[in-house]
Amino acid sequence: MTEQLDNGVRVWLVERTYSDDEQNLIILTYATPDGEQYYRKERALTSFTDARDTTAAVNADPNNLGSVDDPDLQEQYTAEVQRMQDTHDPDDVI
Repeated sequence: MTEQLDNGVRVWLVERTYSDDEQNLIILTYATPDGEQYYRKERALTSFTDARDTTAAVNADPNNLGSVDDPDLQEQYTAEVQRMQDTHDPDDVI
């Protein structure tokens, strides 16, 4: 079930990867609890003094969500969202 909020849709962190194409780029993937939609955020690691926290969940504009068409990936995202919800509050820094 997608949690619609006044300021977007709540999505939970399901994957953090490093880009193969560019140095110092982290790709954060957040997903809806049903695993059917995702939100991707790219972040450059510019310095140690750059304080941008990664939280367990963010609120994304529904227009910025992509569809997850692979049933196995949907299942993986659903399980990871459940794990995150069980162990973290949305604003917890991960």
